Amino acid sequence: MNTGTLVAGPLPKIGRQELEQIPVPEATLTHKPVPHHVIVEALVETLSFRHIGVVNEEFAVSFDGMKMFGVLDLETQMEGCRFSIGIRNSHDKSIRLGLTSGLRVFVCSNMAFSGEFTPVLAKHTKSFHLIDTLAVGVDRIQRSFEPMRRQVEEWRQAQITDERAKLILYAAFVDGKLEASRSLLPEVHRLYFQPQYEEFSPRTMWSLSNAFTSAFKELDPVPQFKATAKLGAFLSQLPA
Repeated sequence: MNTGTLVAGPLPKIGRQELEQIPVPEATLTHKPVPHHVIVEALVETLSFRHIGVVNEEFAVSFDGMKMFGVLDLETQMEGCRFSIGIRNSHDKSIRLGLTSGLRVFVCSNMAFSGEFTPVLAKHTKSFHLIDTLAVGVDRIQRSFEPMRRQVEEWRQAQITDERAKLILYAAFVDGKLEASRSLLPEVHRLYFQPQYEEFSPRTMWSLSNAFTSAFKELDPVPQFKATAKLGAFLSQLPA
């Protein structure tokens, strides 16, 4: 078992080297935890088989080290954004190994996921084949890039009224449909109606989505990853 220590207080985003220091529980007859960094290394290897390069990585772990969330930014780009892959894993069976497709917005470094983390239908057992499991997940992620590109372009063209934007904020935070802290409402409102970047000055769904993801930066890393993953699904399900 590894013997890394976790420090009390808010945990920052970390790199792969720090990820290697996270303790791993002893294996049992029915559960064989796979270290977080091993999962990440296998994902990078799986991407390299498809000639997809990773240009940046960042990770966050829960205070006990049992749960990990991360984002790998890829070489693949679209206008104003770089495609990313979100990954999650746990040592204690609390969440399934999962992936989601995402974007990194160049102008502000916002993360944007297309939806929630989707389990890759694998358990950490003796018969668990990591590379095979991740290959299935990466294939699914690659197929989602083009729909995600189209969605971003649609959101950039989707003009919304101020009243519509306020109703979306109400649904997200007051009705609780986003499962994010209501304390973020004033900041999302400010970022949308007083944008920091010229790119987000148009009153569009794209600008609104970036107001959300900019506000999420106030959260600790693990809640930030979770909220970002839920945002894509929330916005996509809004009535036209």
